[in-house]
Amino acid sequence: MSLLAAERPLSTIHDAMLLDLDGVVYIGPNAVPAASEAVDKARAAGARVAFVTNNAGRTPARIAEHLTQLGVNATPQDVVTSAEAAARLVSERHPQGSQVLVVGDTGLRQAVRRMGLVPVTVAGDSVVAVVQGYSRSMSRDLLDQGSLAVSRGALYVASNDDATAPTEWGVTPANGSFVRVISHATGVEPIIAGKPMRPLHEEGMRRTGARDPLIVGDRLDTDIEGAIVHGAAGLLVLSGVATPQDVLAAPEHRRPNYLSWDVSGMNDTHPGVDRIDGGTRCGGWTVTRTADGPIAEGSGDRLDGLRALCTAVWEDSETDPAGPAARAALAALGW
Repeated sequence: MSLLAAERPLSTIHDAMLLDLDGVVYIGPNAVPAASEAVDKARAAGARVAFVTNNAGRTPARIAEHLTQLGVNATPQDVVTSAEAAARLVSERHPQGSQVLVVGDTGLRQAVRRMGLVPVTVAGDSVVAVVQGYSRSMSRDLLDQGSLAVSRGALYVASNDDATAPTEWGVTPANGSFVRVISHATGVEPIIAGKPMRPLHEEGMRRTGARDPLIVGDRLDTDIEGAIVHGAAGLLVLSGVATPQDVLAAPEHRRPNYLSWDVSGMNDTHPGVDRIDGGTRCGGWTVTRTADGPIAEGSGDRLDGLRALCTAVWEDSETDPAGPAARAALAALGW
């Protein structure tokens, strides 16, 4: 997969923008400066906007309230969580009124209830499924009950499988780490609803009515891989987790279609990368392939240089994206 060119703003090409939250719309408690204007501009261009998150702990109403406080126009209907995708997976397999053991927080319990299912906390004989999502107050008792129900044959669904989550204290265990507890104890792997698997983005498409969405995120392993799994276009923003080095070293199943500094890139055109003799060119930057690796030269928007460098490296299987030449090329671009 190579980077694509777009002669028109992406928000006029794709019918919906499926936006990740942390690292894209906000970073911790603060909004990404471009987010509010970018969301309004995309909507004005005719694109529908949904905020799609692997976070299963908070309810859509609480997330929408947080976004509104940050100046980003949002309603609960605009928010799509992995809790909702997980609850739908159960509802597609079991009738309304079925008991579902919820190993998680309020957002997950409410999502299960909205699907017509009955959330419980004890592994009784009537429990047909276990749904697990992230909770800052995960208890040993809930993990025990979840393990008992899965061992007895209940369907096992996890909202997402992220091993870690960034917090104000540093990187801490996330839902995927607690999923390992039940999975290791029972020998059963859950069905994963969240990114990069299909159900969450399918829920976003169902919510927006999208046929050709743009998936916007800051993580290669969830957002961009999820876009590729879904067959959708993916825009990687550099305002969050992923670094230029990460993009350069991305395996084929995690390479974005487009790059931008932040979420405003969904309203921009995107330049193409030209193949030239011995290398690539984008904007004012040229990348030359040599026996020792790529060399970046030029001036202008550093993102154009990164586009040219990524294309050169991705198309040359002999180049080590983490090698000294690639690192020197990134340094020449200012990274």
